[in-house]
Amino acid sequence: MLLCHTVGVRRSTPLLNDHEHRNNPLVLRFNGLLALMRHKPLDMPPSGVGPEDTVLEIGPGTGNLTMKLLEVAKRVYAVEVDKRMVEVLGNRVSESGFREKVTIISKDALKADFPEFDLVVANIPYCISSPLVAKFVFGGYKFRSATLLVQKEFATRLLANPGDSEFNRLAVNVKLVADVEHVMNVSKRDFVPVPKVDSSVVTIRLKSEVPDVDLNEWWAFTKTCFSKKNKTLGATFRQKKKVAELLNLSTVTCSDEEDVVEADDGDVSDDEDDGENVIGAGGNLFKEKLVGILRDAGLEDKRPSKLPNEELMYLLALFNKAGIFFHDKEKPRDINASFADL
Repeated sequence: MLLCHTVGVRRSTPLLNDHEHRNNPLVLRFNGLLALMRHKPLDMPPSGVGPEDTVLEIGPGTGNLTMKLLEVAKRVYAVEVDKRMVEVLGNRVSESGFREKVTIISKDALKADFPEFDLVVANIPYCISSPLVAKFVFGGYKFRSATLLVQKEFATRLLANPGDSEFNRLAVNVKLVADVEHVMNVSKRDFVPVPKVDSSVVTIRLKSEVPDVDLNEWWAFTKTCFSKKNKTLGATFRQKKKVAELLNLSTVTCSDEEDVVEADDGDVSDDEDDGENVIGAGGNLFKEKLVGILRDAGLEDKRPSKLPNEELMYLLALFNKAGIFFHDKEKPRDINASFADL
């Protein structure tokens, strides 16, 4: 497969006129965003695009990759938020004779409802990489693979495994439902102009079988565990603010529950010795229940960054069985919000 791509650099200069464009065909300027195309596409391993496939392309820009896809795919849905690029892309596919095979969706990819598709190809804006990947793997879509050009640092985090220094909540969540493969690195010198960071190409494939777990609970649970990923779980679950938060969400009853005082917004101490005068006797009983579950599971002194998903799911099941929950059931499911800070 050939992966063509663009890179944007902010400029305050006006749009190029027709004469400038004809004399510099590699340059287009859209509302202050200067996009320069590479002189040649990246050589990519075949991604299996066939004549019966529908491809979802995110960030087509002026359509370099779109044109290649239209030569082999049955249909392409191109999602582009920049209306200037939408206009250029529309004109380009019309002139090529492919207009009937492409649908241009002029919307923010995070807000758009995607039609059914078989494959994804995306040059993802780095600022929305996490929520967009989450939308693909948790949004209920069924596809064979997603080939993504992302920032190299993001790819490293996405590919990380338990025990790696980069292992994080993003990898934990994505790998619950998908397999991630590193395809190739792309040097920043392959772009014109040269950006500040290198890129990588990764492929994501949905797993045929996924664990039977409440995703809202799982996302909230892993957010708690990885809030300080290098702290032990025992230390994390002793924090007074976390104890008060979980007590409010859970169905556990403590004999002195009426004495519980929720930690205020300014109380962000990580001290393990909370003291009864802070969260009340009921809160301290609840804290001991939390720590007791960790201790019985043999995970009190473990760090989440070292644990595989199987052990984390086991721990979540123990908490839930004891009536301890992590997600506010009154709040609707929001994939973007759950992954915006990753």
